Amino acid sequence: MPIRLKKLIGTVLLIALVVLYALVASAVAVARLGDAGALAQLAFFIFSGLLWILPAMAIIKWMMVPRRD
Repeated sequence: MPIRLKKLIGTVLLIALVVLYALVASAVAVARLGDAGALAQLAFFIFSGLLWILPAMAIIKWMMVPRRD
């Protein structure tokens, strides 16, 4: 697969990941953290704010792997 096509697909996947992840994290926060304390909310948002990095790293790694000939 050409590197330009991989980068295009990876970019679309990253944008979709961020949008979908933000919607899911917000829905979980609204459903579960409405009456939680400030410390629980802080812990959730720190954890969920960093968790999306793992799949994003995998997508970026896939995008950057050179083509095998």
